[in-house]
Amino acid sequence: MRFLDVDLSRGTIAPRSISQEDLHRFLGGSGLGAKILAEETGGETDPLGPENRLIFAAGPLTGSNVPCSGRHGLVAKSPLTGIFAESDVGGRWGTELVKTGFWGLVIRGCSPEPVTILLEGGKAAIKPAAHLWGLDTYQTAEALQKELGARVQSACIGPAGERQVLMASVMHDGRHARAAGRCGLGAVMGSKRLKAVTVLGTGRPQPAYPEALRSKIKDMASRIKAAGSSLSTCGTAGGIAHLEQSGDLPIKNFRQSRWPQAGKLSGEVLAEQYLTGKFHCGACPIGCGREVSIPGGTFGPVSGAGPEYETAASLGSYCLVDDLDAVCRANELCNRYGLDTISTGAAVAFAMEAFENGLIGPEDCQGQSLSWGNAAGMLEMVRLIGEGRGLGALLGQGVKRAAEALGGVSAAFALEVKGLEIPAHDPRAFVSSGLSYATSNRGACHLAGMTHGLEESLAVPELGYDQPLDRFTWEGKGVMVARMQNLMGVFDSLKMCKFVLGTVSLADLSECLRLVSGRNQGPEELLLAGERIYNLKRLYNVGCGVSRQTDRLPERLVSLPRDAGPAAGQLPELERMLQDYYACRGWDEDGRPTRKALQRLDLEQFEHLRAGRGGVTG
Repeated sequence: MRFLDVDLSRGTIAPRSISQEDLHRFLGGSGLGAKILAEETGGETDPLGPENRLIFAAGPLTGSNVPCSGRHGLVAKSPLTGIFAESDVGGRWGTELVKTGFWGLVIRGCSPEPVTILLEGGKAAIKPAAHLWGLDTYQTAEALQKELGARVQSACIGPAGERQVLMASVMHDGRHARAAGRCGLGAVMGSKRLKAVTVLGTGRPQPAYPEALRSKIKDMASRIKAAGSSLSTCGTAGGIAHLEQSGDLPIKNFRQSRWPQAGKLSGEVLAEQYLTGKFHCGACPIGCGREVSIPGGTFGPVSGAGPEYETAASLGSYCLVDDLDAVCRANELCNRYGLDTISTGAAVAFAMEAFENGLIGPEDCQGQSLSWGNAAGMLEMVRLIGEGRGLGALLGQGVKRAAEALGGVSAAFALEVKGLEIPAHDPRAFVSSGLSYATSNRGACHLAGMTHGLEESLAVPELGYDQPLDRFTWEGKGVMVARMQNLMGVFDSLKMCKFVLGTVSLADLSECLRLVSGRNQGPEELLLAGERIYNLKRLYNVGCGVSRQTDRLPERLVSLPRDAGPAAGQLPELERMLQDYYACRGWDEDGRPTRKALQRLDLEQFEHLRAGRGGVTG
């Protein structure tokens, strides 16, 4: 794999070699990014300072035509949480990146003026971008295609990233709006005065065993297409009504138990009213992306990507907004500004509860009421966050900082873990999600373990789970969460979409890796690499001040049970699960990987991080 070191302070680009040993130990993608970040930054690093690294990394399967492998990851120290950050993204950018002959970039420094980085045909250059500064992400992508050709793919920031809004995202694929959304990596990009990274490939990676790979791709594609038919038809929001019925949907900032209006935001309704087409990530046979069009209407026009499940829930049910027009418009605003829709929706819900408690008033909201369900008020807050104005400037720093500033009772309804806002899955409905949130290396994250699937309908026999587990019991969940986090570390590092979980096995991934790269790493070796990667990220966080004290859930989610529905009366028993989880991981009582664990995982070079220097910001 060929990487590039880019120093924006000096305006230099140099090749960076990646050893075969590191590829074997950390696979690629976020695993390799974690290794580089841990070597070159630490607890004292300012996330918005020039010393922070912003790492773009493909995986060994990216660009290979293995179904659902068209992904890449971004890694940095998060300005929102002050700890390890990663954000995984699909679309076409990663596939086009490897066609340039490069597999990643390690970006440091800060440019004195706005710039873009261009990778084309095995060459790289830093280009002036003052003319792009101030444009939204759709305008930026279109301007770059006009300058460089229709095939160019861009990873860019909008006004939110430029203003260093701490929940700013890095957007890809223009109006298809594939987002590296979580942890504020758009703000890191903005702090470096980097408007975009554009890629235009002229080649294609050659697999080690092309004929056998073609046969494997055909087999996997048929399985994945059959299993993903509902995603193809209705997108990820197709399940929103089912999740409301199961008790998993966040309603009124996780205060309300039932909300029949959820069906108004579903993928089925979106398809009936606004869908004009669908789009695919690279090498994907499913096509869950939604193209929508709303020419006019109460809230203004929409033309581009439609809301996915997390967006519909965060900007919809989280805030009691049941107007699909408004949610589509809010989604487009977030995409154009470059904002994480999960954190933005959670911040608006927090503001609505603050409004209800008299901590803010209409004068803080440009005259708008922030009463629950007020679509106009929700949209105005999205604009203020994206533009960093008024109350939006505070909310854009995340709900943890906002609660510290507002004071009063606001800490009780600032729903976050380690500074990252809670996504749209309720740990009172699937209790393993609570443990996964508490121990995820980037803060509250449903994707770090994807454990709720194993408590609903999925089986993963290779991990010892032939059928779904009881979703309300705590027994066995510590071990299950650790195993699933290791497996998801493999997915994030090889670069495979997690929607194929339950359809694509570890044996499939091992065989694909062999056929593409020639590397022989069996299922057990891949899982060991996933465990190594997870522990390295934890070590990095220990160096930033993470401990058992920060492995927690918001009080509301461990003390306020739902009062209706199938999850009524249920609460996650976090401490019991956490004790088993630490034992399974080989961590001490304070949540630090032990020396014995580090020796077993070949991570002894990072043992100094166990001292826990620095502290969690925010």
